[in-house]
Amino acid sequence: MCHRRLGLRKRMALNIFSDLYAAKVAEHRLDTLFWECTLRCNLACRHCGSDCRVDPGVKDMPLRDFLRVLDEEITPHVDSSEVLIIFSGGEVLVREDLEEAGREVSRRGYPWGMVTNGMALTERRFRNLLDAGLRSISVSLDGFEREHNYIRQNPLSYERALQAIRLIVREPTLSYDVVTCVTGALIPQLEPFREMLIDEGVEHWRLFSIFPMGRAKHDATLRMTDEQFRTLLEFIRRTRREGRIDASYACEGFLGGYEAEVRDHFYQCAAGVSVASIRVDGSISGCTSIRANFNQGNIYRDSFWEVWEHRFEPFRNREWARSGVCADCRMFRYCLGGGMHLRDDDGSLLYCHYRRL
Repeated sequence: MCHRRLGLRKRMALNIFSDLYAAKVAEHRLDTLFWECTLRCNLACRHCGSDCRVDPGVKDMPLRDFLRVLDEEITPHVDSSEVLIIFSGGEVLVREDLEEAGREVSRRGYPWGMVTNGMALTERRFRNLLDAGLRSISVSLDGFEREHNYIRQNPLSYERALQAIRLIVREPTLSYDVVTCVTGALIPQLEPFREMLIDEGVEHWRLFSIFPMGRAKHDATLRMTDEQFRTLLEFIRRTRREGRIDASYACEGFLGGYEAEVRDHFYQCAAGVSVASIRVDGSISGCTSIRANFNQGNIYRDSFWEVWEHRFEPFRNREWARSGVCADCRMFRYCLGGGMHLRDDDGSLLYCHYRRL
């Protein structure tokens, strides 16, 4: 399978997009805030970048601390209706006060969503969350039962996740997607798996490859070969053209000739540009997929808004990333060194999507 070349028309479009992205960086308008409300989890997944567990040894952030930041340091500077707050973990459903958190965030005018593995999403809990203002949800399903349960390391995980999806797709008030971590073992089954999702009524499907952080760093069973990676992108491209399910590749990295063909937009890393996170220990960073230490401050000693306005230089000026394999890359203008979640603590790139292709 040959690499899709970056044609002249697409390159011209990318030049325009890179200028628009530069303007977005300069404005850095906050539109998504992740709250990593817990590192506790009811699973111990093989690919977990956070290395979450039942007892991670890290206490949940008290709800009152997060609400203080909202009230004192964020709400005065934003239109709350235009900032989506996403509760993430760990597994958010282990928090008994999740509904209270949702109600309090909704009362302040913020839409909110959550990311879940579906294990604890009973119909009763789901209805309570909707009553608390739940507006969006992402549920993980990583293939058929064998593949999914292998990754999640729990024999009940597949059936529970599928039950959660069946609840969600029938709720017209929700924005949602099903998220799939694609491994080499799933590649031969992508088409039947897609048909199963369509039969279940799923309309929005986001696929991504597993990046080498946390537990996944040394687990070769989770990886795709370069050929399998190209097969995945070709599959997404065909599926999008068919139009029976809204499939897309996640915001993982620059994809050369596949840009604008496997997702709705050209590649961009929104971390620290329009997306921020408050971690369980109070650290302020970009999105929660970033596991390396790119923290810019901490809510227990810094003003969140001052940090957001003035301390996200590593996210907004990526010239520091023009080193190593990126030093002489002709694509640097378009990818700016790849996603921040693909950098380790010293700033080195873990892997490059474009080079894989």
